[in-house]
Amino acid sequence: MVHSGGKKVKPMAKLIGSATSGVLEIALFHPVDTVAKRLMSNTASGGATDLGSLNKVVFRENAGGTVFKKWGGLFPGVGFGAMYKVLQRTYKFGGQPIAKQAMDDRVGHHFRNVFGKKTGNDMLHATSGSLIGLGEIVLLPLDILKIKAQVNPEYSIRQNLQGVGIREMYAGWNWTAFRNMPGSFVLFGANSLAYSRLFGIDGPKEAKFYQIFVASMCGGTCSILFSSPMDVIKTRIQNKPFGDKRGGMKYVADLMKEEGGGAFFKGVVPKLGLIGPKLVFAFTIAQWLIATLDEVL
Repeated sequence: MVHSGGKKVKPMAKLIGSATSGVLEIALFHPVDTVAKRLMSNTASGGATDLGSLNKVVFRENAGGTVFKKWGGLFPGVGFGAMYKVLQRTYKFGGQPIAKQAMDDRVGHHFRNVFGKKTGNDMLHATSGSLIGLGEIVLLPLDILKIKAQVNPEYSIRQNLQGVGIREMYAGWNWTAFRNMPGSFVLFGANSLAYSRLFGIDGPKEAKFYQIFVASMCGGTCSILFSSPMDVIKTRIQNKPFGDKRGGMKYVADLMKEEGGGAFFKGVVPKLGLIGPKLVFAFTIAQWLIATLDEVL
């Protein structure tokens, strides 16, 4: 992330800003993430179509409990979630500016020659974001354990990890990459596009807080819509029992046969209404903190 005048953002600002956004995100939004994962993992044809079945899918064994019991039941996997989310946000929001600057130094002039100055810069943001999204698969085991705990609260992680190989811990890595690369391309590309086209500025360093929020909202919404079908398959694969040998294409075939094409967008409404704000919140806070801390560090 280079701002006007060629000034580079300090690495410590990127690290602290992005890590803080991850901590705040997991503290505020883990229950929301649990709801979306349970909806996406629900294999009933047509999904949860009435309040009674929706209540059972979301709250499981606490469906008949009090409001506080239901809320407390949405925190399984929070330990894995905290490790995963803080590492992911630090890597993604802190790493993308570094990747973008590295690309800009080496091939930036090619992008601008092909796409023009503004669009070339947007494409650099998007392409570097895509590469960062690919690298996220390193954190996949933490994501898998988080999802299993969220969807199956009674699941014994320690017991079920016995004899599990590295291959199973990276189940669905290809579908994760297939989701992350275009999803991150759209996230950072649409974010950059909002800055350059809507506000006529280079990035968060020159932006007011509301401009950072709007740009983050554009990137987050577009990313969720674009990556939703791949996210459903990824979640199904990660939530399968260890030892289940079915691959991603088998899940696609079964989903089409048993649930219909609309199942690719299961959970998209709560993701837009609930996960969307989570992503926008984290992206906004990370960009704002990085730009702010860069001035004081």
